[in-house]
Amino acid sequence: LRVDEFRSPWAQRVDLPGLVTFSGGLFLLIFALVRGNAEGWGSTLIVGFLVGAVVLLAAFVAVELRAGEQAMFDLSLFRKPAFGGASIAAFGLSASMFAMFLYITLYIQNTLGYTPQQTGLRFLPLTVVSFVVAPIAGRVSRTVPLRVLFGLGMTLVGVGLLLMSSIDANSDWTALLPGFILAGAGIGMVNPSLAQAAVGVVPPQRAGMASGINSTFRQVGIATGIAGLGAIFQGLLTNKIPNVPSEVLATGNPNLVRGVPPHEYVAAYSASLSDLFVIAAIVAFVSAVLSFALTRQRDFVGHAAAPEAEVVSAA
Repeated sequence: LRVDEFRSPWAQRVDLPGLVTFSGGLFLLIFALVRGNAEGWGSTLIVGFLVGAVVLLAAFVAVELRAGEQAMFDLSLFRKPAFGGASIAAFGLSASMFAMFLYITLYIQNTLGYTPQQTGLRFLPLTVVSFVVAPIAGRVSRTVPLRVLFGLGMTLVGVGLLLMSSIDANSDWTALLPGFILAGAGIGMVNPSLAQAAVGVVPPQRAGMASGINSTFRQVGIATGIAGLGAIFQGLLTNKIPNVPSEVLATGNPNLVRGVPPHEYVAAYSASLSDLFVIAAIVAFVSAVLSFALTRQRDFVGHAAAPEAEVVSAA
């Protein structure tokens, strides 16, 4: 009600070639990751879908490079390393911690036997810490370079995931609590910094596209993270319990697994989930290093005299 109507002078038509190639490539990739274990990674279907994904995503890059001002995904924005650093942080956070939410939920609800409401309540420590840290990080970002918040935040997420990997067959949900607290602090540091970095390194007329690209990296990170980690998880479980369908094994519910003693199944499930936490932590740590290295303060619009730039000039 209070925002004036505004029509952008830079309005442009929908980039249909870009939309089709990008969406199609992601669909084929995620489908292949989800169905790879069930169909067989060497099967014609999965190999065909993976090849199709590569072809379509390569076509997408070619289309966007030729689209000029009409491109929905201006690849020239990545000429500034800081934009790439913010995109990597968005992808890494989603592909690691946020993707693991699914498997943590299955573990608490199906393996430990909590109700959906009880399971949700046990996520509160992570959520509350994230909400408390986020406004503090937003204020601190005025004086602390965003690269520090990216690097430190993603490192905390990685350490939190490593702490969660300590679960075993006898663990209760409290084994996840230290990791929840650290990961929540990391999420609170990274999230407000992502919003600031996404639009802070581009001209004002590109702010909408930059924000959209950053959101796309978040969503793609969640989708590919869940699919990729799920494929690894099913493979780990199948190696430990080979004679049960992987789809049943991955539910985390010992009552659905026939012919395997419940304690044996819970032990295999906990061990596989522990390995998955370590893999997700590696994703977070790699994202921490890359986002810290790429997010240069001098790339931000209107920050040519930033402290980092002054140090470089003085040197």
